[in-house]
Amino acid sequence: MPKILVIDDEPHIVKYLTAFLQDNGYETCSASNGEDGLKVLLQEKPDLITLDLQMPNETGTRFYRNMIKEKEFKNTPVIVISGIPGRHLAVSKPVAVFEKPIDREALLETIKKTIG
Repeated sequence: MPKILVIDDEPHIVKYLTAFLQDNGYETCSASNGEDGLKVLLQEKPDLITLDLQMPNETGTRFYRNMIKEKEFKNTPVIVISGIPGRHLAVSKPVAVFEKPIDREALLETIKKTIG
């Protein structure tokens, strides 16, 4: 079963996304900031990551830069989910970029195309 790491500092969004993804047959793990996200990434080895950009402690952009330094995770697909402008510039090769509120069907379709 494919595993998705949800990184967002808003607990209701993490809860919403993890429930939605689990209902659609995905295993999930989560983190509330980029720093914790890196720890969970190394521990859980997810197949895909949904990433908020604006978070306390460590931003999504910094998380992404640290993630691609790790050989094992360099090509892990990332879907950016954010409400800030210019978000498409924050991650060099996102699979997709979604605005909040999230279009659930488009998100699910993107995930299915990316990891099955």
